[in-house]
Amino acid sequence: MTNPLLADWQTPFGLPPFADIKDEQFDAACTAALDEARENIAAIAENRDDPTFANTIEALELADQKLSQVLGTFYTLAGADSNPEREALQREFSPKLSAYGSEIAGNEKLFARIEALWLGRETLDLSDEQQRVLMLTRRGFVRQGAQLTGFAKDRLTDVKQRLAVLGTQFTQNLLADERDWYMELGEDDLEGLPDFLIASARAAGQQKGVKGPVITLSRSLIVPFLQFSPRRDLRETAFAAWESRGANGGDTDNRDIAAEILALRDERANLLGYDSFADYKLETEMAGTPAAVRDLLMKVWEPAKSAADADAIRLTAMMHSDGVNGDLEPWDWRYYSEKRRAAEHDLDEAALKPYLQLDRMIEAAFSCANRLFGLEFSPIDAPMYHPDVRAWDVTRDGKHMAVFIGDYFARSGKRSGAWCSALRSQQKLAGDIRPHVINVCNFAKPSDGEPALLSYDDARTLFHEFGHALHQMLSDVTYESISGTSVARDFVELPSQLYEHWLEVPEVLGEFATHAKTGEPMPKDMLDRLLAASTYDMGFSTVEYVASALVDLEFHGEDVPEDPMARQAEILESIDMPRAIRMRHATPHFAHVFSGDGYSSGYYSYMWSEVMDADAFEAFQEAGGPFDKDMAAALQTHILSAGGSRDPAELYTAFRGRMPGVEALLKGRGLVADT
Repeated sequence: MTNPLLADWQTPFGLPPFADIKDEQFDAACTAALDEARENIAAIAENRDDPTFANTIEALELADQKLSQVLGTFYTLAGADSNPEREALQREFSPKLSAYGSEIAGNEKLFARIEALWLGRETLDLSDEQQRVLMLTRRGFVRQGAQLTGFAKDRLTDVKQRLAVLGTQFTQNLLADERDWYMELGEDDLEGLPDFLIASARAAGQQKGVKGPVITLSRSLIVPFLQFSPRRDLRETAFAAWESRGANGGDTDNRDIAAEILALRDERANLLGYDSFADYKLETEMAGTPAAVRDLLMKVWEPAKSAADADAIRLTAMMHSDGVNGDLEPWDWRYYSEKRRAAEHDLDEAALKPYLQLDRMIEAAFSCANRLFGLEFSPIDAPMYHPDVRAWDVTRDGKHMAVFIGDYFARSGKRSGAWCSALRSQQKLAGDIRPHVINVCNFAKPSDGEPALLSYDDARTLFHEFGHALHQMLSDVTYESISGTSVARDFVELPSQLYEHWLEVPEVLGEFATHAKTGEPMPKDMLDRLLAASTYDMGFSTVEYVASALVDLEFHGEDVPEDPMARQAEILESIDMPRAIRMRHATPHFAHVFSGDGYSSGYYSYMWSEVMDADAFEAFQEAGGPFDKDMAAALQTHILSAGGSRDPAELYTAFRGRMPGVEALLKGRGLVADT
């Protein structure tokens, strides 16, 4: 019987045949796909013909298509719907795939062909896109150790394999801690909680097999609990569990893993001739150097900390007026901040949330994409990997553009956070291949028959991830290696963060923010108050983010910490971290940084991209407004369709005419210092 993972899928739109795929088929499929890829690589390297762009670079682009098909399916399931079998496979695949990557980078004959093309590039008559692909391919080989020999070459292979194992272990430990902890609530413990939170807690209890309501470590449950529960003791218990993920001792403790990862990354950078891993990692980013990143972060840190310190004084006074003496603690901040927001902006999230229905916010994201880029979305009835998952056919002027998949609800086995990935990326080399793009979120699932309600932050997350999806869906390049979101890490967040701005357009919320029971639109005065409060508590959110980014940057500098937790404390003390605010991601659960290399030395990238997204949305406002057709066309041409086909600074300058400064970011966050 043919393994369905290796077949040519005769399914609607070529989607994975999820109904036919069984976990036990992945191992054989991965092995077979790896064997095929190795044969293809060997054929390129051993080719006796002189190297050409077609027989070397383009052949490399196509060498592992079957492997991409298998792994795209597997890692989608492993991230969004894990189980013990898939976790075991992850642990097995990590060193195998790392070894495969090292084999390619260490293939001397293959690199010699690439180097010959690079040295003779002026005579090859390549298009601009081909020149870019050649440069990136050659640079990637060099950065993976292609020029190393002897001990250094062998040691780098070992280091990368060990890092792959550790990253998988870190992720699975964190998932285990998040999956296993929950706090049961008695009926008396529900006092003061809004109906939507009680309903979500009861639904979570059903999922855990508990008769009553529970609070889990899903952000969509624990954050509103910290906002609304008047029970300070329960808030403290919940916050402690949330804060201690990955640091509970035993088999799931991530602290020693983080230390080993940092040491190995430093060794990797040193083997390649860099002073630090941050120097190595940032060389290919827009920022360029650790000094440039630190400069940006500190420009934002000072006004953010000043705002947070001022807010802390107000919240402490509120707490004392409640008869609670002592210092404001991290489990107090959200509770009193929510009270203050209700008082100062007359905004009650419990009253606001019924107007932010998940289905209506999805419609809003689709509507904005239609008005900006002419995209239309039609539901697809195709088997998915979980009953909660939905899919849409994305078209423009009747032409198929992409398949968009939405997986929105939190559940056991799904890693925390929200992300966008591609089951299949856009390319033209192997035919007109249109992408399959997936957004994964962790919103609280409602009780049966009830509508799913979002917080405003949830709605912002939905728009954010959909911005990433647009980057994939509108990609229009020839080569998969530069398709969609295959761009510098500190550029990849530009489309996602920019798309968040459309949620704040009054006419968008005016149309799609309708009450779950009455169907009435959000009252104008509530809408006005909501938008007026868009920068509320920005000191808190900026401080918790920038602190995490600074710790990430310092961890990967020249002085690698033997004890990351002690070093984390030193860094936070050096910047005078407010005592009632914790890092958004403490080291033991900093998955962005320790689950893989993606955001290591790169967590700052959200802020770097925000400098551009604030400036880019101003460009729309300066033109004909948020739905200006000319600006939308320029955004599509120079950013969303271009992928990594040009240097990101060139792409942004082509769109805006210049590079931005930090001023628009500070203005957008309400952190402009008084003058």
